Amino acid sequence: MTERHDSTAHAIETVFRMEAPRIIAAVTRVVRDVGIAEELAQDALVAALEQWPAAGVPDNPGAWLTATAKHRAVDLVRRRENYARKLEEVGRATEFAYEEPGTAAYDPDDIDDDLLRLVFLSCHPVLSAEARVALTLRLLGGLTTAEIARAVLAPEPTVAQRIVRAKRTLATKNVAFEVPYGPDREARLGSVLEVIYLIFNEGYAATAGDDYLRPGLCEDALRLARVLQALMPKEPEVHGLAALLEIQSSRSSARTAPDGSPVLLKDQNRMRWNTLLIRRGFAALGRADAVASGAPGPYALQAAIAACHAQAYAYEETNWAQIAVLYGLLAARAPSPVVELNRAVAVSMAEGPEAGLALVDALVDEPALQGYHLLSSVRGDLLERLGRTEEARAEFERAAALTRNEREREFLLGRIPR
Repeated sequence: MTERHDSTAHAIETVFRMEAPRIIAAVTRVVRDVGIAEELAQDALVAALEQWPAAGVPDNPGAWLTATAKHRAVDLVRRRENYARKLEEVGRATEFAYEEPGTAAYDPDDIDDDLLRLVFLSCHPVLSAEARVALTLRLLGGLTTAEIARAVLAPEPTVAQRIVRAKRTLATKNVAFEVPYGPDREARLGSVLEVIYLIFNEGYAATAGDDYLRPGLCEDALRLARVLQALMPKEPEVHGLAALLEIQSSRSSARTAPDGSPVLLKDQNRMRWNTLLIRRGFAALGRADAVASGAPGPYALQAAIAACHAQAYAYEETNWAQIAVLYGLLAARAPSPVVELNRAVAVSMAEGPEAGLALVDALVDEPALQGYHLLSSVRGDLLERLGRTEEARAEFERAAALTRNEREREFLLGRIPR
């Protein structure tokens, strides 16, 4: 009985982690407060933990959780404010029948997508740029505070304070739960693109946990990017981000082995790359070029790098010199230590490991990369290629100790030279 209970509890927590962003978005429409919405979503999780072990997991657990949270939200609204006025305000959000995504008529200029509304709410100008990223990763990415801290390279207590203050600010300022129009939409676009990008990255290589990939996050991020394309067809960086996510998503099935362990790019079976997504990515990149009035932006440049990989039929045919040039342009347009680290990898492939190691060594004392396991992993790879085995062993051991993803830790331990 205990074993069954534990199994059900694990299933509930897994479903909740997948569905939490949609539940929070749906409930926010009712209560107009993301902090309260998150609490009500947690209440629905508690109800599931109490009821499902005895009653069994429902056929549609996500719909059950959403309906439960919505019912509690409406009960709260009824207790707090004028019943009739509030019910009229929340409108159809109080109808609990589950709708499959995409069944409603779609008007790209008047979008009815609670997840996207939640993104724009979390990216409101009343919040600092750092708070916008942290809050959206929390609400839509389902990341813990520790995971967000690692994703944005910031101390955990700082991230926790950003999230608490952001929720309080949105509540006190009574920020509307809507997708804005005109200049307001354009003003928030940069933050929206950034958080969609970060959500995708967390799904593409999970910061922590037992799984290397979190496909649900990648799918949500890609869907939101496609929706933005319809909303803002004249914005080149919207198409650039969509192109990047389409092409990166094309590799998903080849990025892990049957046991769930990571597979390096050079070892991936390119026959398993999704050609439809690659074509979609190339088309989006073409649209980005067509509407651009100047030099390509950071997302378009990253998409161009991804396109270089997608164009190579084999790893050995990769145009690393072109990729290094593109990373140089990206470093000039959007400088960051992580971009420099990626540029170092490209340079090492184009010019040799010694040239790449010189760039990596310049990053060792970079404060933002302290504790960043990929710095040690890249350095270990370059040292191994140079025959400096003992130093490479120490770097891979350090990288394995720093990562919080179990699959990645096992993979890095397996890379330690013997």
